[in-house]
Amino acid sequence: MQSRMMSLVRGTLFNLYLLLLTLIMGIAAFPIRLSNKDAWALRYAKLWSRAVLWGLRTLCNIRITLTGTEHLPTGPFLIASQHQSFFDGFVWMNAVPLPAYVIKQELTKIPLVGPMLLLSGMIPVNRTGGSQALRTLMERVSHAQERGRQIILFPEGTRTKPGERVSLQNGIVALARQAKTPIIPVATNSGLFWPRSPWRKYPGTLIIAIGEPLPTLRGRMLIPAIEHAWDKLSDTHALPRDRVTQDPPS
Repeated sequence: MQSRMMSLVRGTLFNLYLLLLTLIMGIAAFPIRLSNKDAWALRYAKLWSRAVLWGLRTLCNIRITLTGTEHLPTGPFLIASQHQSFFDGFVWMNAVPLPAYVIKQELTKIPLVGPMLLLSGMIPVNRTGGSQALRTLMERVSHAQERGRQIILFPEGTRTKPGERVSLQNGIVALARQAKTPIIPVATNSGLFWPRSPWRKYPGTLIIAIGEPLPTLRGRMLIPAIEHAWDKLSDTHALPRDRVTQDPPS
């Protein structure tokens, strides 16, 4: 009972901090928005993300461990990450040089935040737009990678519970076929500490496990290869999972 109460206290304090931080930095970002400088916007977004993660460590006692950074190549690549928490949207801002998240279009409508997401080079996708939305996404990803950006994609398409597996979105296959850049699998346990409930935060060690670049796989072989890599990372780092996948097709 005491632990649940403390998780609620931590979550409430952090949410207040996040709201105040976002409000102040959102208002202070107006000169950058007027300048229309995407490089300035990205640096500012990195600063905001560092401040968010500082609050998470300080107020919620959540330690963050990033493993496998030696597997990240230079230049553009595509990260295929599990998605359990809003935390996942912050960690890569400073873990790679030029991050470009693929985000749901609704996030661009948030006052103060949305315009900066667009200016800093994040890539919105209309999840109900069908084939036209996929073509637009592929064009935007291609343009971003031509500029050296690292693309962060959540193939599950939505947040999942720790250990839960859902069918991966086929869009990852189309993007991988087009990109021809390394695909980096990433597993996490972030949902244990920042769950879907916005009012609870739990202390502990949050792990982001980066795997080796996947072999050059395209088409139907890619999705099982990502799932297999996630399972391997989960086993290696004692992350929760509830399904055993077979070896990917050779």
